[in-house]
Amino acid sequence: MASAIDTARPERPSQEGAPSKRPWGRSAPAPDRDAEDEVDHAWRWPRFSRLARLIITLNLLGLLILVSGALVLNELRRGLVNARLESLSLQGETIVKVMDQAATLGEPFPQLQADRAARIIEVLHFPSTQRVRLFDAQGNLLADSWAVADRVDWRILPPPPKPGQFRWPFLNNDNDAPKPAMIAKARRQLGEEVARAMGEGPVKNRRVAESGKQVVSVSIPIQHVAEVLGVLTLEASDVDAIIARERAALVPFILIAVGVTLLSSLLLSILVAQPMLRLAQAADRVRLSRARSISLPDLSRREDEIGDLSRSLEDMTDTLSQRMDAIERFAADVAHEIRNPLTSIRSAVETLELVKDPKARERLMGILKQDVSRLDRLIGDISNASRLDAELSREQPRRIDLNRLIGDIVAVYDASLKAGGAPVRLVQTGEPLTVSGREGPLGQVFRNLIDNARSFSPPDGEVLITLDRTKGEAIIKVEDSGPGIPPENLETVFERFYTSRPKGQAFGGNSGLGLSIARQIVEAHGGRVRAENRAGGGALFTVVLPEAD
Repeated sequence: MASAIDTARPERPSQEGAPSKRPWGRSAPAPDRDAEDEVDHAWRWPRFSRLARLIITLNLLGLLILVSGALVLNELRRGLVNARLESLSLQGETIVKVMDQAATLGEPFPQLQADRAARIIEVLHFPSTQRVRLFDAQGNLLADSWAVADRVDWRILPPPPKPGQFRWPFLNNDNDAPKPAMIAKARRQLGEEVARAMGEGPVKNRRVAESGKQVVSVSIPIQHVAEVLGVLTLEASDVDAIIARERAALVPFILIAVGVTLLSSLLLSILVAQPMLRLAQAADRVRLSRARSISLPDLSRREDEIGDLSRSLEDMTDTLSQRMDAIERFAADVAHEIRNPLTSIRSAVETLELVKDPKARERLMGILKQDVSRLDRLIGDISNASRLDAELSREQPRRIDLNRLIGDIVAVYDASLKAGGAPVRLVQTGEPLTVSGREGPLGQVFRNLIDNARSFSPPDGEVLITLDRTKGEAIIKVEDSGPGIPPENLETVFERFYTSRPKGQAFGGNSGLGLSIARQIVEAHGGRVRAENRAGGGALFTVVLPEAD
């Protein structure tokens, strides 16, 4: 059969049909989802990725440390203050019991012996941070532990200013001296506390002393039988020291929180910001230098979104580079294929003016008509091939009944069959075959295969189409009774602008784009197509498409 075939190759073989290499073993993208699925997916709760979890964890860790430290110290302060109040209450109740036994009289009327009560306060030892005061039933001060201990408040005075030196008022220690208003407020609060103790019983309180310091205070009434003879008030002024120690204890938590925040910011900068900046700079270099390929930083080993982005960008640039190469080859092939009929037309036109023989002029006119028809057919096929990618991306895939689709196509061929044309016969297994895809492009695949088979079939031959399935795949076979395909050209027939014509067939009857377009559409649907020769003669084209779920 090979000796009966004239083979024409394009000058630049196209690799558009070859499968693209995808590094790292990544699988090909899944088919597009329906519009309803995309809308439902848009309302789903976002899935937290590795990088998102890292960002959230690092940002919250420092805050959690600070909050936990504040909560721990707040509970500690509350516990210390409560313990201080309990200690003062026990101490005060002990002193009140001693005074009830040693400094009160019951006959003829209950009364408090002020000198003995003051002596008890003088004998007892109190820390410098505590102050004990005794009030009678009318709220008058009878004894003060600071007074009996001859306590004197003292402060370090600031150095005298130098001549002409300005002194900031807020740096002057004299401002630390108690103000009259502060003293009056502290005494008023103390009087209210004593009054409450006389009427309600023991009172625990936190207030401001005359010195301006925060104090915890306990006021306990002195009772003899049922009569309230006075009130004993104990206050401790070491609350500010406790709070200062707590604040000092909070400093390590603050430093740790700040350190964790700085570390998280540094890690986010190194792991996220810098790689993203490097990717952006690489893309800018491509844009500014108008380069075809992109040199990306080596981030493909990362198992997070940055690594996925790097791998996707590399795949994208590889795909774009391959597509640009394919466009260049396509443009070169188109220019070559169009140049041939244009050259023939120009030669015929130039010769037509010189030929006077009517028969020769008629032959030249026939050549012109044939070349114009060939050029028109070629431009139409080129236009279809150039729009193919846009059509495949524009139409959403859906379920397609192959039995119905191919049956309708065969019915059209039967209805338009002319004398001497090869009929098309469909053989079905009886089981419905359903695939997911685009009906228009898939119909073009089968029409191209049928047209190719009819062009090589003799007048008494036929084109046979068989539908079958195996292991979740739909198998469509298109057979003709022509001369077959040379074994070395079984793959070449799918190249763009490749044509193989039996001897004696009119030149230019085919553009050489039909099988190339068919393979491109089938591969876009996740299938494959191959060519082989039948045992009894003729060519066999097999299309395999995955069945719809």
